[in-house]
Amino acid sequence: MSNSPAPAPTLGRVAAMLPVRDIHAALDAYRAVFGFEKVFENGDPVGFMILRRDDAELHLTLQKTHRAPSFNVAHMLVSDATETCRRCEAQGFRIIRGLEDKSYGLRAFVFADHDGNRIDVGEVLR
Repeated sequence: MSNSPAPAPTLGRVAAMLPVRDIHAALDAYRAVFGFEKVFENGDPVGFMILRRDDAELHLTLQKTHRAPSFNVAHMLVSDATETCRRCEAQGFRIIRGLEDKSYGLRAFVFADHDGNRIDVGEVLR
């Protein structure tokens, strides 16, 4: 009998949970910037929503008294960080750290959505 631990189970979906004060406004903003679509909602009134696009998924939870933390809550890879940054600005998201090519091989920026949730966005540089 071996004392070595069993291998860790295979992972499936992992998604960021974003607390928002207005779930429908958050859906509209993430749809406009990233093209996310609602694939699930729960509650009456709606208190939870799953957004999906390509391999990315965001979970929104209605939290009327949400206060955003001062750190990034998610990291997102995109195919075009410059265009994504432009779209974030056009939607009125606050740019926390401007677009910059990083020494670790990403073109990156950080935005805060309308609820103050900070997301780090990066594009792999070739």
